[in-house]
Amino acid sequence: MKFNTKLIHAGISRDKATGAVNVPIYQTSTYAQSELGGKVEYEYSRTGNPTRRAVEDLIKDLENGVAGFAFASGSAAIHNVFSLFSAGDHIIVGNDVYGGTFRLINTVLKRQGLEFTVVDTRNLDEVKGAIKYNTKAIYLETPTNPLMRITDITAISEIAHEIDLLTIVDNTFATPYIQQPLNLGADIVLHSASKYLGGHSDLVAGLVVVKDSKLGDKIGYLQNAIGGILGPQDSWLLQRGIKTLAVRMQAHESNARKIFAFLNENENVAKIYYPGDPDARDFEIVKKQMNGFGGMLSFELAKGHSVKKFIESLKIITLAESLGAVESLVEVPAIMTHGSIPEKIRLKNGISNELIRLSVGIEQSEDLIEDLEKALSRA
Repeated sequence: MKFNTKLIHAGISRDKATGAVNVPIYQTSTYAQSELGGKVEYEYSRTGNPTRRAVEDLIKDLENGVAGFAFASGSAAIHNVFSLFSAGDHIIVGNDVYGGTFRLINTVLKRQGLEFTVVDTRNLDEVKGAIKYNTKAIYLETPTNPLMRITDITAISEIAHEIDLLTIVDNTFATPYIQQPLNLGADIVLHSASKYLGGHSDLVAGLVVVKDSKLGDKIGYLQNAIGGILGPQDSWLLQRGIKTLAVRMQAHESNARKIFAFLNENENVAKIYYPGDPDARDFEIVKKQMNGFGGMLSFELAKGHSVKKFIESLKIITLAESLGAVESLVEVPAIMTHGSIPEKIRLKNGISNELIRLSVGIEQSEDLIEDLEKALSRA
């Protein structure tokens, strides 16, 4: 089955009880049991829910894994994965990941005894040099948030598997439409499904997929024990959103390519970060492991321009956190999504105070470019 067909028919695409072509919202907390101590498929909705199961099986099939798990947010999904590890375990983390991931690491997980080393995962020697006797995993984003850096997933996975480490990849920006990390050697892939997979700014969710059944058993146990599961209403919305992923990603990418070309020729723009930039250092890896460039890009204005004036001059593109929705969204990472990272660390990692991140929507490209052009001239 081809990927675009999988989006519609993979997982549990119809309700086995009624034949409904959309799995209904099973808005229930518990399930009647016919006998004491008997085997049942569903007993309590924290442990399992048919609507949640439908979206979990769907993402499992799209990422070519053995088990999928749905959580109340992307952060909950990340926390659940890090809960695989114990106090004293060491994890290598990419230096350009979502600010909320750094917040979770620095204010929660370190306090619980986990150890972390932050590296540029594009530099394989740096990754190898960070490995210690107690290292258990390598965690990375690719493309990264917000600098669109690309890590060679296969190369990292080979390093990890030589010494029995897990490779964990946040695939939020690419989605399985563009990149499938498990096929490239990763052990765990996760998503903030609030973004492209949901696609409509109407839900908050996280997804995890594993390629090994024993690992799936561990994640499933933690999902039930910790309890940060996705509710049936949002599970239903998420499955509905995923069904249109292909047509939306095609529109996102088409618009992003045009906007990159426009910004690349505009004298008001000093630097652009975009996976489809043929002059970027990571472009060869992009061509090797991705089936497109996605709908995300970041850029810096030319010296002397006002980021505030630019942002507040936009009329169509909306100032808001999040990304991957049908509407175009813009934000300033230093103030918004990555504001929890200390400035010294943020600047060292390349996230300047002037950096602007743009999530390109599916509006008419001419309208988006006109909006950007007017705001740039006013900045």
